[in-house]
Amino acid sequence: MIKRAKLYDAFGELLYAIAIADGEVQEEEVRTLKHVLCEHPWAREIEWSFEYENQKHHSLEEAYQKAVDVCKENGPDPEYHYLLDVMIKVAEAFGGIIPQEKRIIDNFKNELMDRFMNDLKDNKLVTFQNE
Repeated sequence: MIKRAKLYDAFGELLYAIAIADGEVQEEEVRTLKHVLCEHPWAREIEWSFEYENQKHHSLEEAYQKAVDVCKENGPDPEYHYLLDVMIKVAEAFGGIIPQEKRIIDNFKNELMDRFMNDLKDNKLVTFQNE
């Protein structure tokens, strides 16, 4: 498992990838991101990472891949459900979910599921049995 700060940086990168999927980060997406994150204890870290990616004009592919690699290294985490909810809300914020945004969301879910299922088959993930 990786440090939480690194994981939440990855969340910001993924949210940036969603926002830039239509070619430009829209103000509506930024407002939605800030509104949805306002109660999250790591909101500042996630927003900072999002803004960093935006200011550096990183490509969608670069931001996405960095984030997915961190999530794969981290392993299964209950926070991914929350991240997916935020990804969907940001995608919906400007004109609804477009095919590029849907593809990012679907790829994220599929890549992590494939990785974690393979890790489970290879006994790389710990499982617990009731005794």
